[in-house]
Amino acid sequence: MPAIPQNLTAIIVDDEQLARTVVREHLSSHPEIEISAECANGFEAVKQISELKPDLLFLDIQMPKLNGFEVLELIDHAPAVIFVTAYDQYALKAFDVHAVDYLLKPFTRERFEEALRRAVSHVGKADSSVQDLVREVRNRQQPVERILIKEGATVRVLAAETIDYIEAQDDYIAFHAGGKQFLKHQPLAELEPQLDAARFVRIHRSYILNIDRLSKLEPYSKDNRMAVLKDGTQLPVSRTGYDKLKGLL
Repeated sequence: MPAIPQNLTAIIVDDEQLARTVVREHLSSHPEIEISAECANGFEAVKQISELKPDLLFLDIQMPKLNGFEVLELIDHAPAVIFVTAYDQYALKAFDVHAVDYLLKPFTRERFEEALRRAVSHVGKADSSVQDLVREVRNRQQPVERILIKEGATVRVLAAETIDYIEAQDDYIAFHAGGKQFLKHQPLAELEPQLDAARFVRIHRSYILNIDRLSKLEPYSKDNRMAVLKDGTQLPVSRTGYDKLKGLL
């Protein structure tokens, strides 16, 4: 492997200590790479990545609480990522399409060096391939059962079934649940296909409703209606939204 021209930092994220040890031992032959932190879960990883801003990230995918894709969804910093995974070969085709490297457990030192060389070449470059991969995986895994919202250094996990309705607010979406509002920077159109279509309905260009919260529909104008929720909240329903509701009610 060509010499790395500058000192780099790395974070290792895996819920298995043995797996973290293997990566650390392979990196020991590269003194130019400093391991800034090791994380055993996704919540810790989000905090450390946000604070330390590593150049390289060795990231397990299958982890409890937050998986690797959810970690990437929550961070603003964009390190060069090497996924460490036990995914089968079929699932890994998406990685190849997006030019994202991965280490399939168990892996050899030669395979590790190959992945490291590729990741180092991406350090410091604006690269959307990882986020493209996250979006594709998200769409494949629909419907989502939980929504992740970053609030400062903490992460809120909102169960989808607890959401009353979702509202578009400029570049953000507001999740309304139990009388509280939680903001997330994401387009409503991007979230919609990830939701359970049997429960969540786009009733208006600015609103998605959890139909379990619907109490009644009232006339509002010639082509529009008003959805009245069980807590008394009123939301506009467009003609297209009404047609969708009729198919579910």
